[in-house]
Amino acid sequence: MKHSSSILGAVLIASLLLSAGCARNRNKAGKTEAAYVARDAETLYTLAKDTLDRKQYKIAASLFDEVERQHPYSIWARRAQLMSAFSHYGAQDYASAVQSAQRFLSLHPGNRDAPYAHYIIGMSYYEQIADVRRDQSVTVSARDAFNELIRRYPNSPYAADARLKLDLINDQLAGKEMAIGRFYANQRLWIAAINRYRRVVQEFQSTLQVQEALYRLVEAYLAMGMPQEAVKSAAVLGSNYPGSPWYERAYNLLNRNAVVWQAPAMPQQGGQTG
Repeated sequence: MKHSSSILGAVLIASLLLSAGCARNRNKAGKTEAAYVARDAETLYTLAKDTLDRKQYKIAASLFDEVERQHPYSIWARRAQLMSAFSHYGAQDYASAVQSAQRFLSLHPGNRDAPYAHYIIGMSYYEQIADVRRDQSVTVSARDAFNELIRRYPNSPYAADARLKLDLINDQLAGKEMAIGRFYANQRLWIAAINRYRRVVQEFQSTLQVQEALYRLVEAYLAMGMPQEAVKSAAVLGSNYPGSPWYERAYNLLNRNAVVWQAPAMPQQGGQTG
């Protein structure tokens, strides 16, 4: 009997809890319906825009999304999709910004605002770039997004800024390769280090990292007993960057190792004169 009473008590408690839960859900549902107010598209869009102007980015994003939800086939919905992406970007919700911009492009690929949508995607990745000690996958995503913008819309004003951003992005990626190369060199894993340095020289020629990469190649090749390869790297460094301190270091390093080579002339003390 005690066992039956316990079961009955448990059932009654569960029943009461279930009833209370249903009541709460009804209250929540009631609140949701009360909060929903149907507005015409222009009025709702204007409210969202005013909210955005006040820099209330999260609320603005929700309101722009509401424009599309309430009026999916209106001209305001198309505008709202892109403004939602910008609002998410302003709120630093970069994943949502990318998602909204990609949705806009999938629905309106030929729209005149498509370059701006591509730009938002690129900038959303760009803002997340971390220092070279960390994973650079988001940096690669930024590079790919900006390259796509430039490829599709080369004359867009957004493409012009994307080109400037790409210079910084490539320098970042080259810096990551150099950091890995130096790590391998410290472990005396010379072939792995050389592969990283050569990649910088071959794929990131316009970056500031190339000079050091060429010098590090001189170091690595000498460590491996390959003086002629070291000479080739030093010659490239001297021909392209004769005033570089990295070339001076390579020049001195080869001489200390008694490597016979035809060195490009060292610039005079105080730099070159023109």
